[in-house]
Amino acid sequence: MPELRLHRRLDEIPAATWDALNRSGHPFTAHAFLAGLETHGCLDPEYGWTPLHASLWEGDALLAAAPAYAKGNSHGEFVFDHAWANAYAQYGLDYYPKWLIGVPYSPVTGPRLLAVEPTHKRLLLEAMRAAAPDLGLHSVHANFLDAADLDAFDASWLAREDVQFHWTRDPSWRAFDDFLGALDHKRRKNLKADRRRVAEAGVYLRVLDGKAARGEPMAAMHRFYVQTFAEKWNHAAMTEPFFQHLCEALPDAVVLILAEREGEAIAGALCLRSDDTLYGRYWGAMADVPGLHFEACYHQGIEYCIEHGLDRFEPGAQGEHKLARGFLPTSTHSRHWLAEPRFQQALTRWCAAEREATRRYRDSLAAHSPFRSP
Repeated sequence: MPELRLHRRLDEIPAATWDALNRSGHPFTAHAFLAGLETHGCLDPEYGWTPLHASLWEGDALLAAAPAYAKGNSHGEFVFDHAWANAYAQYGLDYYPKWLIGVPYSPVTGPRLLAVEPTHKRLLLEAMRAAAPDLGLHSVHANFLDAADLDAFDASWLAREDVQFHWTRDPSWRAFDDFLGALDHKRRKNLKADRRRVAEAGVYLRVLDGKAARGEPMAAMHRFYVQTFAEKWNHAAMTEPFFQHLCEALPDAVVLILAEREGEAIAGALCLRSDDTLYGRYWGAMADVPGLHFEACYHQGIEYCIEHGLDRFEPGAQGEHKLARGFLPTSTHSRHWLAEPRFQQALTRWCAAEREATRRYRDSLAAHSPFRSP
């Protein structure tokens, strides 16, 4: 019978063993990324993140695993359940702590149940649900699931959907100008104007991989990132040692877009990539240049994808303004199980209504595509 094991640190599982199950070498579920968060001070229980990774073993063979965390709040998840927590409180029940399958601070679609055999994913989920009450955890959640994991969740899990804006490469596009030519006149004109303003401001952008980004370029990127969070009175969870660690441990996954003026770095956008997708994650700037955010965070990423043959670009959560720049509304998926049966039953209807509203919203946005009609 397979055995469920729980891990307070990911380095309790050998990196090679974990990564052997990580589909397509996805950067956000790579052992180096997740363990690096722990090693380099990015996860603070005060902000709700206590590692409690789950793995399923048969002897010395790892059958399935999930990056998972005991959460004392819903900070940094990007799937919002504060209304659920408030409803629990009104009835004198504890919503927290909960058990989250996900990647901290990363609203990125990808593998969450790491396994070769689909049956092992289902066994892992069953084992986690059975263990949760004994651990004092009142629910189990899985956020930003990719299509390969959805079938592992049966109808007893609450299904939620949300909308992000993703870019998809047309195989006929060989250069950025081909993408521009596919946009309608208004969007193409506005995008070109943004790029022109950046160039006229004397800003030059260059793209660095992990090897070229280590050291001062990545240190500058971290300063920009911290500045952005400080301006919003928010907590900058990622540390500079973690950013530098990415350059060392995942050099081929790092894509740093650095904006410079008169030889000085003034802004940056840090992305990670897989074999077929670019993921935009962190942005920051020390100077206010019109159009620079769009250029660094969106246009440069699109150009990179076309030049390197990547099929998709996920620039992050939310943002209807992305639609005008070629990013189309795309559904994201999460699944939820609550130990309290009365709330599980009541929220089944609530989630169905939310999914319907989300789909109407997605379809209404899709009707305003920035691309020219065929």
